[in-house]
Amino acid sequence: MNITIKETEADFDREAAARMSAQVLQKPDSLLGLATGNTTLNIFDCMVKLHKELGIDYSRVKTSNVDEYVGVAAEDPRSCRYRIDQSLLKQVNIKYENTYVPNGMAKLEDELKVFKKKIEEFGGFDLVLLSIGENGHIAFNEPGTPFDSTYWIAPISDSTIKAKAAPFGGEDRVPKFGITMGIRDIMMARKILLVAKGKSKAPVIQKILSGKLTVENPSSVLILHPNLEILVDRDAMG
Repeated sequence: MNITIKETEADFDREAAARMSAQVLQKPDSLLGLATGNTTLNIFDCMVKLHKELGIDYSRVKTSNVDEYVGVAAEDPRSCRYRIDQSLLKQVNIKYENTYVPNGMAKLEDELKVFKKKIEEFGGFDLVLLSIGENGHIAFNEPGTPFDSTYWIAPISDSTIKAKAAPFGGEDRVPKFGITMGIRDIMMARKILLVAKGKSKAPVIQKILSGKLTVENPSSVLILHPNLEILVDRDAMG
């Protein structure tokens, strides 16, 4: 495990984007795991800038999001598919058939099989860009999720629902379930880049660094990964 601390949010965004872009340069047919949300939005913006300024080629790259809301259509601006399309995929020269986001409107049992098969067909994750919730959730793996969980339909915790309330127009409108990679699936990635910014993430980052493994903090298991990089801004270090 290595940890990098950047002094400003802007430096944090640029550093994360540089690492994602370096993966593309080093392995042009990489499978990138992507997480949408407030933490990664500006990272994607910086990745697009590097693509345009340096001519970084995404024509052989493959991507998959780590999760999606159940019951939210791809064309809905609140869906993970819509957000990753707008913030990254439609702004680089990636082949759309080489991108995947779980379909939250599909028959869920079937879509879980599709999710697993798609990652296998893509060759497994080379690098997963992973954000973290204040309660330690990674993807939609909330506190209490077994470390050996695999592609599943996960209940979204009350604290996560509260955190996601604004874009959905209230807590009562936030989906109650997500289709997600399990913790075991995340740990099978060749590399993980865990990103966190802001003072609200400082407590959970300190819990990870304490080394205490507990299912009540799903992110705690990440320290066991042989190729984990943690990138934070100064506020997230506390």
